[in-house]
Amino acid sequence: MVKTKTQFVCGECGYTSGKWSGKCPSCNEWNTMVEEVVEAAPVGKAKVVSAPAKIITFDKIPLESEKRFSTGIGEFDRVLGGGVVPGGVCLAGGEPGIGKSTLFLQVAKLLSAFGNVLYVSGEESPAQIKMRAQRLGVAENIYLMAETEVGSILGGVEELKPKFLILDSIQTLYDANLSSAPGSVAQVRGCASRITQAAKRMGIATFIIGHVTKEGAIAGPRVLEHIVDTVLYFEGERTSNLRILRAVKNRFGSTDEIGVFEMRDMGMMEVKNPTMLFEGDFADDLSGVSIFAATQGTRPMLLEIQALCAHTQLNIPRRLCSGVDNNRLYMICAVLEKKIGLKLYNEDIFVNVAGGIKVKEYAADMSMAMSIVSSLRNLPIPRDTAFIGEIGLSGEIRHVSQLSRRVGECAKMGVKRVFVPRYSMEKGMDKNIKVEGFGTLSDVLAKAF
Repeated sequence: MVKTKTQFVCGECGYTSGKWSGKCPSCNEWNTMVEEVVEAAPVGKAKVVSAPAKIITFDKIPLESEKRFSTGIGEFDRVLGGGVVPGGVCLAGGEPGIGKSTLFLQVAKLLSAFGNVLYVSGEESPAQIKMRAQRLGVAENIYLMAETEVGSILGGVEELKPKFLILDSIQTLYDANLSSAPGSVAQVRGCASRITQAAKRMGIATFIIGHVTKEGAIAGPRVLEHIVDTVLYFEGERTSNLRILRAVKNRFGSTDEIGVFEMRDMGMMEVKNPTMLFEGDFADDLSGVSIFAATQGTRPMLLEIQALCAHTQLNIPRRLCSGVDNNRLYMICAVLEKKIGLKLYNEDIFVNVAGGIKVKEYAADMSMAMSIVSSLRNLPIPRDTAFIGEIGLSGEIRHVSQLSRRVGECAKMGVKRVFVPRYSMEKGMDKNIKVEGFGTLSDVLAKAF
């Protein structure tokens, strides 16, 4: 008779233990140990010995040209690295209601031109999916399966042999060979492993939709992200129609690219010029607002960095920001106090990136500092001026990458003057815009106002 035993598995790193503990001994995360039931092999049963795998050298491996399928959605293809790769497995996560199922129904419609598409849903009934499909204008030649048992799903895949497979969602699937409940660590790991093996063996491009935790990470074991080839995250606020698709892992392309979408009645519509959304729609010069030329992968875009300084009676002033690193704000405030002589110890400082986008590059330091100084002194910055540069601890303006591309986007959007690091200036920049190089933050402040 098969024996069963209980073990505890960490949902972050997959560490297993015979007893529960509050903190995982491997990754030191708290409250991640989950109980699951496993079956032990019967005593005395002979072990199956596999045949050794074939070993070859690199020069014996045939080179094949990389073939990708374009979905026709430029923003989606950009994030994937140029299109859908046959046999690639992509995991997409996002908050409930952000538009994951809507986008992948649109993707299924466009990919149906290249071959059969199988859409597997474990959360909605076929009637519910058809209602959404009719609203989106999805073609009728997409195959649908409402199933949650992974063995039955793979049986249908073997029968249909589709070119594309979409699973919504991985947390609802279960393997009948495992005794744990659907959504548990063992089930998510086991189902994802079986699906990935089948996709690689049959060359099926697979998209797996996943739930996220309250911290924003994809629910389930961390090993889930290591199994797949690409991991995508949807970002955005429910109260806003703007959606950002970002790749955090991509074996077939860059992880720096983002896709910008707007949720409308007819589904997710791509935004080809996101600068028009992220910039404010006012023309007057305002204090505490500056323009920053950011880059997301190969795409340049202009963003508004806003700052507000408010006098406070608290012993410890507040430093709050949205869209930028909070530690970076602390550093810039320290440089402004030490090197420029500004008194910020009795000022609450709030920094925000307009449009809800997140800026992770240090090239936004100069723009952030200028917005803070502008708000503190109540001096408006001209709307036709942009700032690009990283600030060092000694107040110097440091080198930034892709400066020519940033300056070109400024010229395209009507900016007439750009402040850049002195050592990043290149020859052959756009002659229709005035580019000025500076070595220290104090020199920038002397020329900006």
